[in-house]
Amino acid sequence: MNLNAIQMILVVLVAFLAGMEGILDEFHFHQPVVACALIGLVTGQLVPCIILGGSLQMLALGWSNVGAAVAPDAALASIASAIILVLGGQGKAGVSSAIAIAIPLAVAGLLLTIIARTIATLMVHAMDRAAEEGSFAKIDMWQVIGICMQGLRIAIPAALILAVGAGPVKAMLNAMPAWLTDGLSIGGGMVVAVGYAMVINMMASREMWPFFALGFALAAISELTLIALGAIGVAMALIYLNLSKMGGSGNGGGSGTGDPVGDIIDKY
Repeated sequence: MNLNAIQMILVVLVAFLAGMEGILDEFHFHQPVVACALIGLVTGQLVPCIILGGSLQMLALGWSNVGAAVAPDAALASIASAIILVLGGQGKAGVSSAIAIAIPLAVAGLLLTIIARTIATLMVHAMDRAAEEGSFAKIDMWQVIGICMQGLRIAIPAALILAVGAGPVKAMLNAMPAWLTDGLSIGGGMVVAVGYAMVINMMASREMWPFFALGFALAAISELTLIALGAIGVAMALIYLNLSKMGGSGNGGGSGTGDPVGDIIDKY
């Protein structure tokens, strides 16, 4: 689909905010479910973009910066793939391809991240000199410049994709053979599953597995809506918290550890 000038400006603005939030991490505009939803909102393709964002979010949950290791760029992957999805005009049918395209975009975004952080190092030295001069105005100026640089890190690629236009993007997607689109669809589903598995692996503990098994079984019941599943999850959390308060109190002559579920598992 073709976007008008106002929509393009709003898309670039969303991309700019997503880039800044990748550093600020306050309003989570860089998270896929939020970034893709905002792109869908300003372009009139809310439903496909929310589906895309939700799928990418499951993958991005396993991405984190550990020490000097920089995680793939979730903000660039979300914004770029959402724009490609909108320009392609395939709606929900193009979500799988957009997910597969997002992965190499996220890895490519690492280069932009490294460049931005290298430049930010020079800015820190400039702020140190400003601090020696006692100039708070210069320190604030470099702080604003550094944050804006992070926003441009995502806004410029977004603007370039918009400059290419809907025609070439749609032609590229339509030119993909069936075996490639089917492969991207399967790969996109596997990537989401791997991301979810990474999250489960990080959260796995003896105390968590019973709740995971129960939630997995309940999710298979088609009559239960997401609201119902959420209500069940909240109820289970409250029950666990109340049991935790009673655990280890010595009631019944037990020598609990404060974790009632763990105590039960230990007995077996």
